[in-house]
Amino acid sequence: MKIAMLEPIAVGKELLEELAQPLLTAGHIVEFCTMPLTAEEKAARSAADILIVANSPLDASFVQNCGAKMISVAFTGVDHLPMDTCRDMGITVCNAQGYATIAVRDLVFGMVFGLMRNLSACDAAVRRGGTKDGLVGNEICGKTFGIVGYGQIGRAVGHVAAALGCKVIAHTASKAAGETEGNVSFVDFDTLLTTSDIISLHTPLTPETRGMFSAAQFAAMKNTAILINAARGPVVDAAALAHALNTGEIAAAGIDVFDIEPPLAPDEPLFAAKNTLLAPHIGFATKESMVKRAEIVFENVAMWLKGAPQNTK
Repeated sequence: MKIAMLEPIAVGKELLEELAQPLLTAGHIVEFCTMPLTAEEKAARSAADILIVANSPLDASFVQNCGAKMISVAFTGVDHLPMDTCRDMGITVCNAQGYATIAVRDLVFGMVFGLMRNLSACDAAVRRGGTKDGLVGNEICGKTFGIVGYGQIGRAVGHVAAALGCKVIAHTASKAAGETEGNVSFVDFDTLLTTSDIISLHTPLTPETRGMFSAAQFAAMKNTAILINAARGPVVDAAALAHALNTGEIAAAGIDVFDIEPPLAPDEPLFAAKNTLLAPHIGFATKESMVKRAEIVFENVAMWLKGAPQNTK
């Protein structure tokens, strides 16, 4: 079969060739990609039996006209693919579930500590010859840490929060309020909003979660609360968040995801919001996670070829 990469997946050609060697030995053809392709170049590769993509969107027309029987996605989310069209066409879609669990977890706590200890402002104060005046921070131990969405990443975040001495609560569609799992207590959404000192979002983007955090939710939160979004940008109404930060409805926010992929427009509401720590969708991106991702992508292809697909969506 012909296997075509439509975009780079942030590892070198040497590793790609190593991971693809079993496929090549079995007689399959692999078209590698280490540099971005034009739309015309992608179209030229679309007749392949198997496509490898990352997070660049594919529209329904592209999928309808491609020759793919399987798409291996070098990403956790698949909301950038026309999944209904894939199902209608009988195309198996497999994601790289789990590759970024540790990477995103680490960024979450980097943001939490950065905001709680005012690290950006501390750095600026030292550089201008200032002191700690007005920069005394807070400790995470003893805080109530709320998690929205409790998949692999949410669970990893919860384990660290508990180890740091937090009371950990979570809200997720798969658990009823009152259930527990280890040190985590599951609660209804309103309870999580009103009692959490820190809220970390790890829910997928669905019609139900789009705009899940908007004006009403920020008004319900503690005015000392911190929001972290390392999930999907549209889960949070950015304009409402900026208003909540500027009016003191909540204390601070760490945001790694936005309505669009960076670069952002100059009028992005969060650029003018107080007490924010913004990152250019970097949570998933570590050297280690990129290697894990590549391994999963090629393993997904191999398992599908064996008739035992994994990580199907």
